[in-house]
Amino acid sequence: MDDDGTRGVRGSSADRAPVPGLPPRPTTSPRVPPPATGPRTPASAQPVEYRPPRPTSAPSVEQPPRGAPLDAWLRTPRPHQEPGVWRYGYAPPPPEMSERVSDRSLLVGALISLLSALLLWSLWRNGYLPYRLVPLKLFTPGEWWNPGTSGGPRTVQGSDSLTVYEALLFGLLAYGCGRVGNWSELFRRHVADRGQPFLALAAAAAAGLTQLLVWKEALPVVRPVLVLIASVAGGEIYQSQTVVNVVYAVIAAAVLWPFARLGRWRELLAARRSNSSPPPHGHEAPASATSADQWPELRAAGWTDAADALTAEVRTGRMNDVDVARLRHAWMLAAGRPDRLASLAETMLRTGGAAALHPSGHRDLPGRTARHDVLTGQVRIGRCAEDPHNPYVRRGTGLALDPELLGTSLLAVGPPGAGKTDRLVRPVVEALALRALAGQAAVLAVGGAGAPLGPDDAFDVVVRVGHPGSAHDIDLYGGTADPDEAAAVLAEGLVGDVGSLDSRRAATVLAQLLGPYRAAHGHFPSVPELRELLDGTPAAIAGLRATLEAAGHQAMLRELDARARQAGGPGDPAPALADRVSLLDRPAFAGFFATGPDARQFSLRALGQHPLRVRVDLPERGHAEASRLLTRLLLAQFTAITAARTDTTLFACLVLDDATHAVTAETVRGIRRLRSVNAGAVLVLRTVDDVPEALHTPLLGAVGCTAAFSGITTWDGKRFAEAWGKEWVETREVAQHTVFADQPFTRALHALRKLVTGKAVTTDAVTVRQVERERWSASELAYAVPAGHAVLSLTTVRGEHAPPLLVRLDG
Repeated sequence: MDDDGTRGVRGSSADRAPVPGLPPRPTTSPRVPPPATGPRTPASAQPVEYRPPRPTSAPSVEQPPRGAPLDAWLRTPRPHQEPGVWRYGYAPPPPEMSERVSDRSLLVGALISLLSALLLWSLWRNGYLPYRLVPLKLFTPGEWWNPGTSGGPRTVQGSDSLTVYEALLFGLLAYGCGRVGNWSELFRRHVADRGQPFLALAAAAAAGLTQLLVWKEALPVVRPVLVLIASVAGGEIYQSQTVVNVVYAVIAAAVLWPFARLGRWRELLAARRSNSSPPPHGHEAPASATSADQWPELRAAGWTDAADALTAEVRTGRMNDVDVARLRHAWMLAAGRPDRLASLAETMLRTGGAAALHPSGHRDLPGRTARHDVLTGQVRIGRCAEDPHNPYVRRGTGLALDPELLGTSLLAVGPPGAGKTDRLVRPVVEALALRALAGQAAVLAVGGAGAPLGPDDAFDVVVRVGHPGSAHDIDLYGGTADPDEAAAVLAEGLVGDVGSLDSRRAATVLAQLLGPYRAAHGHFPSVPELRELLDGTPAAIAGLRATLEAAGHQAMLRELDARARQAGGPGDPAPALADRVSLLDRPAFAGFFATGPDARQFSLRALGQHPLRVRVDLPERGHAEASRLLTRLLLAQFTAITAARTDTTLFACLVLDDATHAVTAETVRGIRRLRSVNAGAVLVLRTVDDVPEALHTPLLGAVGCTAAFSGITTWDGKRFAEAWGKEWVETREVAQHTVFADQPFTRALHALRKLVTGKAVTTDAVTVRQVERERWSASELAYAVPAGHAVLSLTTVRGEHAPPLLVRLDG
């Protein structure tokens, strides 16, 4: 291992398990031998040059988005939001309007208010409104006016006061017209919401029209201003042409100013100026010292040179998003050991983005099929639909999964063809593989042979059960040396789904055989040998007894004698265990599941120690029962191993593309414990009935995230509806009652209305009340979820919840 944190390139990613990474992991390497052919590439020496991933047949989705520089991607805000919200560049929606007025009503109301205002102003100017001058005469001297309530001005002062009075009344009338006609909402909906440059052009047109009306004196603005200035400064001030020009300019500017504010002319000019005059090449404005692309963590620790080197690689495109996440994580781990900071910082200064590489030497996946934000660990799987079931703030927002959610485990149910693998499982596996390259996660993806879980180059270890070219086998005993622990996990995998058998008795039977065999041979038995021992073959038992007697293992002889006494008794689980083991003792699996010194076993125990990417291909087509047995065994091993590990800094996740008959009572209890040890599981089922009926409720209660795909049955929908609970909603009940008139004239009007409309005159009685209803009913889940959609309920490891959301899947 290179002490300065660099890694070398190894050969095939599926040929051998990687060595521990930096920051240091436990020194025990995975128990995977190297392949028989091909030299081992040294894992030290020179830094690895970054090469773009090879294209694949699947469409590649780049992240950061194509065309966006990495430094801009780093500086994009990622605010903390509710569980499942796609945080990259998130912008909150506008406030919800409780009762939105229709466009037709809005336009009609504005037009009526305008016509009413014009009518009132015309009546005022032509003297048809009585007592219109009474308020003015109350506050001005009487000698300014002619006698009578309707007498006009007698002096110049009276005429000037009337001019100002009319201007004030016109302003009040315009303000009232705008409020009554809701002109502000009309402007916002039909002008401001269209954005620039339409907003600026509309404001400019309105400003030009207003200026024309002002200078034509159709609007009382110029004369009142001149009168007020003359009353304050004296009429002699207008003898200077310069003063007059200044006053006119001020009036024009004052009329123009509100339209400039409404049209946001300053913002538009600033944006156009910045776009038309880019900074010279090589003189870009530097980002602030605290921006993400400036590596503030290194600068705070005093390693400015290393931060400058990484910043230069970010801006020149020699670093990708996985490099950024990996280096940040490595620095965070090294911060807990100050003696490692100097070595890591020097490596970053010397090798840049190639520092602290993943043991495989890879810096990215061969291709991506989903949008990823490696900084937050999110993978976008869809968008929340514009549906009344979804809260307003979540409609139209992206929905993403991350380790905070997967740490509570995820159960997805949907019929074949609903898109579970392509739109959910594949993006999740891809995201976990990216986090593994960043040194933050380990993933085990289990599916049938040919399942689209990703290309071989995207994994470090590929186990093809029953395939002659597979470089690795599955360790049936989970990599443990304790016979009791191995027996407990193996019994769960073999007969955990048999309700009539007690898995603890089965574990006892296996321990009575595994312990003596390991003591005699130094390793656990292979599949054929275990089958012979469970069948009680005399030659196998006698040979094991002779070996134990020769070695003097008296305690193990007592275990073997106990097994001999219990064999053949009522309720003996050994025959059932032997029948299940026989599923693996087939010619197609010859050479697999070996346990000797030449075995090619891969142990799941390595997932808790190293950021591995592992894929297991099961022979579901020709050996369905054996595949289900192995799936159940892998699930039991994963829950047992992750719960027993002491270092939980690495997120471990198991993804089962088909968990049919894999869930048992013990694994449900193990799934509950995963969230406390920084681990999770993704279980995919075609129907909930693939799990024993007694485990339906415990399983739905053990997982924190559930997904119901389109096409599920009402029986499955009922279980999800019960698990998601109810909520209080406001209901409105409208009852129509016929109106009976007592007066003859009113009855005549009602009869005329009924003759015209064909309906009787009624009145509405509205009742509003709070009722408790299911968030999603069983029938809605079965028939109202469109194709390509799913309903997801999310929970984080901290206990934060998101209600069931209807999501359009585009993962």
